Amino acid sequence: MTASSQLPGFRNLSPSERLEVLRRQFGLSEEDTALLRDQGALPMDIADGMIENVIGKFELPLGLAGNFMINGREVVVPMAVEEPSVVAAASYMAKLARPAGGFLTSSSAPLMRAQIQIIGLDDPAHARLSLLRHRQRIIELANSKDALLNKLGGGCRDLEVHLFTDSPRGPMVVAHLVVDVRDAMGANTVNTMAEAVAPLMEEITGGKVRLRILSNLADLRLARAQVSIAPEHFETDAFGGEDVIDRIIDAYTFAAIDPYRAATHNKGIMNGVDPLIVATGNDWRAVEAGAHAWACRKGHYGSLTTWEKDARGHLVGTIEMPMPVGLVGGATKTHPLAQLSLRLLGVKTSQELSEIAVAVGLAQNLGALRALATEGIQRGHMALHARNIALSTGARGAEVDQLVRQMVENHDVRADRAEALLKALREQ
Repeated sequence: MTASSQLPGFRNLSPSERLEVLRRQFGLSEEDTALLRDQGALPMDIADGMIENVIGKFELPLGLAGNFMINGREVVVPMAVEEPSVVAAASYMAKLARPAGGFLTSSSAPLMRAQIQIIGLDDPAHARLSLLRHRQRIIELANSKDALLNKLGGGCRDLEVHLFTDSPRGPMVVAHLVVDVRDAMGANTVNTMAEAVAPLMEEITGGKVRLRILSNLADLRLARAQVSIAPEHFETDAFGGEDVIDRIIDAYTFAAIDPYRAATHNKGIMNGVDPLIVATGNDWRAVEAGAHAWACRKGHYGSLTTWEKDARGHLVGTIEMPMPVGLVGGATKTHPLAQLSLRLLGVKTSQELSEIAVAVGLAQNLGALRALATEGIQRGHMALHARNIALSTGARGAEVDQLVRQMVENHDVRADRAEALLKALREQ
């Protein structure tokens, strides 16, 4: 790993110059740099095996967020995303967090749930106790289906049984297998176990099993991050640091009480989380599903983060959310750039990856709250959006910078304006 994640002047380099920095600091091989430099990093034959009816490959920009210090370790964060300002905002907030030690993280064990739905029961309460009485037998059967997972220290750990006595389709019993999936995301593992124990559960209860499937509400597989930032790091020409902190807390409180605001607030968090999940070949839809279900756990949809002021007047932020990610299986093993992203991160376990993901989400959330609470979201965002507009009109190289400068200075970022500026520039 590099001695520092700060990457000074990185944004001012050309893509080829950035690759040279990575080659030197991370010891990338020529094959690694070729994956990043050349089109077609994902071979068509591998793509054809990943999903059905493959006709091509769809690319996203892959950027690096710098400045992250997580549990005392320097971390650069690969992010695959199309939205301007995401990488810049995460990097800048990570920079503000460094003086106080950056981000502190923790996580629970990588426990996933498999659900087995049982119907056709006249005695659901009796069926529940019968399943629990045979708990060990069920767990042993589940574990017999994955000897490797058991060898690695994982496996089925517990059985829960939930009753739904008055559903529109009659009483239902839903059994949960709680499985330690180690460094896998775990979907295939828990689904296989659920299939295996279904006949035994029918025998024990006398009911009929319908669904046998994992739950994407990974409420036992939580990742947490926290950060503290002193007022002086928020000082600007227009705003005092203490004022900025109060404004950020007001903005957070809005999200905590209003689901309309919370939806956008949490989307901003996922602006940081999802690009890392995509870059590492993980299932971002599973992470999204769990995040938003978790945001409703108190009976209303609210914020995934909290922002407070401590006794010193520092802004302190926390996040805790489900983070079902893996280092083995799926695209994490088949996509060459996913493997390279994991090497850049330097992670050894799925828990490390989950903790980095929530730290990035916390940083991204802070970036959005700071912008919203002070100059407004558009000032920084539109400067980056202007680059996309300029590129879409056909501008290239130095033309892009000139069009961006003119549009931002005139507060007029529009496609037709970019076209007119480009035409005038080329006529000169």
